[in-house]
Amino acid sequence: MALTLNCNFKYDFYIESITGIEPHLTLSHLDIPQSLQDDYDGYLSPKFIDDFTVFTAYADICLKEFGDRVKHWITFNEPKIQTIIGNDLGIFPPSRCSYPFGVSCSVGNSTTEPYIGAHTILLSHASAAQLYREKYQGIQRGQIGITIVAFWLKSVSDSPKEDITAKQRMLDFHLGWFLDPLVYGDYPATMKNIVGSRLPFFTENDSKQLKISCDFIGLNHYFEFHVGDLPITFSKYGNDYVRDISVRGLFSKSLLQRDSTSSSNPRSLQRLLEYVNVKYKNPAVVIHENGFRSDGDNCNAQALNDTERIEYLQSYIGSLLLSIRNGSDVRGHFVWSFMDCFELLFAYKSHYGLYAVDFNDQKRKRYPRMSTRWFSSFLAKEKNNAGITSY
Repeated sequence: MALTLNCNFKYDFYIESITGIEPHLTLSHLDIPQSLQDDYDGYLSPKFIDDFTVFTAYADICLKEFGDRVKHWITFNEPKIQTIIGNDLGIFPPSRCSYPFGVSCSVGNSTTEPYIGAHTILLSHASAAQLYREKYQGIQRGQIGITIVAFWLKSVSDSPKEDITAKQRMLDFHLGWFLDPLVYGDYPATMKNIVGSRLPFFTENDSKQLKISCDFIGLNHYFEFHVGDLPITFSKYGNDYVRDISVRGLFSKSLLQRDSTSSSNPRSLQRLLEYVNVKYKNPAVVIHENGFRSDGDNCNAQALNDTERIEYLQSYIGSLLLSIRNGSDVRGHFVWSFMDCFELLFAYKSHYGLYAVDFNDQKRKRYPRMSTRWFSSFLAKEKNNAGITSY
């Protein structure tokens, strides 16, 4: 069991020079070369698979040049976010969507592109994993996997039964969209029934390659969402991902800020891991992101005395321990993050770091929060008393 500090160390080729820190390196984190987007719309085309893996030698070069030091490879980070927010809602690049689903997009098709993009990414992952296994893994002795966003879901009520059904439907569209192909070689039946011909299909060879493509599954987990059934009436524009899942309490203010539909609940991590254990044959799991968000002035005395972050980490790591005792194969846990950094949705306005960074200071001076001392003490105690390896 590894407990690991993380602040973009997943993407730093040279972090191996820092004693005691082992890198988990991500090959693709949301963005792709603009030239591939211009040439053939990026991951909407099967050409992306070859460019990612072999023809432009991107993955091949990374594995060859850094595989002697990098032992944990992540092909893609949060591809669901990449495809839904980029190709359905149109908020992130490549900013593709269609009326009436997205936000002021001039090109795109929200009803199909998220599914096409995710399909291509899954096949690109499998292709890179095959390359690694055949050419490098035997010599370098590393591992390869993929990391997905993995919040937990709670139904807003146990009655009517439609809310319970909505929760499971959302789990299939949320976790099953990627985990089912990686474990079983195909999309969940729920998705195939609802999305129909808009959902691409895997060949027999695709399925075979996907099922052997992961040495570990990375999960990014922060909180749980409370969801309920939201019947959707069909329109002449068809359905996009949001209307396919037909749940309330997910794509609302909670996408951009805290509200009543989402909450911190340490038991949610335990429930997530035990669900993955049972549903997906207990794969090796690494929690690549888990942390507490704070807002506002991040360097004053009150912000540095971050007792809420300490309580969050203590309770979530405790939940993690319970899931391990119940049989979950968890290999590591990353605290997001070592220090404040640029955050995907909130830029420099939200802070997750154990170290605060003064972004108003040209030298970006750092200040240790109370959580820094707590976590250092925790790691030292666990290493000495429980034999837990810390990096």
